[in-house]
Amino acid sequence: MKKGIRNTAVLLTLTWLSILLLACGNQASTPSAGTDDSKTVSETQTEGEDGDRSNQEQTSSADNSEGETRMFKDWTGHEVEVPVTPKRVIYHGEVTGDLLALGVIPVGILRQDGTIFDDQVAQAEDVGFPLSVEKALTLNPDLIIFSNSDEAQYDQISKVAPTVTFDSFASLDDRMRTLGDLLNKKPEAEAWITAHQKATEDMWQQLHENGLKEGETASVFTMYPGNRLFVMAGAGLPQLLYGKDGMKPTAEIQKILEEGMGFAEISTEKLPEIAGDRVFILDPVTDDAKQSTKELLDSTIWKSLPAVKEGKVYRFDLVKASSDATSREWLLKELPKQIIQ
Repeated sequence: MKKGIRNTAVLLTLTWLSILLLACGNQASTPSAGTDDSKTVSETQTEGEDGDRSNQEQTSSADNSEGETRMFKDWTGHEVEVPVTPKRVIYHGEVTGDLLALGVIPVGILRQDGTIFDDQVAQAEDVGFPLSVEKALTLNPDLIIFSNSDEAQYDQISKVAPTVTFDSFASLDDRMRTLGDLLNKKPEAEAWITAHQKATEDMWQQLHENGLKEGETASVFTMYPGNRLFVMAGAGLPQLLYGKDGMKPTAEIQKILEEGMGFAEISTEKLPEIAGDRVFILDPVTDDAKQSTKELLDSTIWKSLPAVKEGKVYRFDLVKASSDATSREWLLKELPKQIIQ
């Protein structure tokens, strides 16, 4: 999925799908950020100190790094002086659960009710959309992570505290490693990735032992307000379904993936050529989209799909079936519950 400026209307509907649909649609190419260029510096470092110290010497442990800073190159190329071990983090974006999986509870978030981790962020303040500078100031953050490449917004927010842009549409492993570096949680990030890979392999093995055939295809659909039907491809649940050992996209969905798109709007007439051996429905948030979903599932064209006739249709809550690390942990347990009958 291409990186770039996210549409400022994205979150006004307060649904995760609106983030995906409107955000990715307006993205343009921006520099790819890497953390390889990051280097640790101390606020008390004197001018004559050796600049070639090893990373181990440069980076203090969490217990000893309070007050120290280092340079970090973010997603869109800013070189930002950040705390070695941030204590009060505002995260503004779609994958708050990534931070939670690393044991970091932000003091401020872009709140979305109905997530699998609502209880974990109950005390976090909602900083709104667009991010409220005034609200952010009251939280006294020492780091703001901003999942957006809008430079005008960045300029305002970065006056509050050190601010780094973050690509929330990168792969899960890449996001966890970036956050592990940024939050001084590298060992935790690697441990999570290793455990997640093992849990994913175990889940697919369990499913294959219980009737899932090699090469089976899958499609994920959801309704958007305005009676608009979308097939999901490279965002959310499909990222898990189309992973190693998993199911395959249909030919039409593969084309969408090859175009670097996370989703595509389709007509109901296209369903027979896009629907896979197994079909997943993401139940939307808004009442009109829920009504459109009901009408779709009652339609003749839907009922004629082979997956529907064979009882291979599975429904997930749109908000819970998100791309973040904490939601992924839930999905690894929930997917077998639905598929294995």
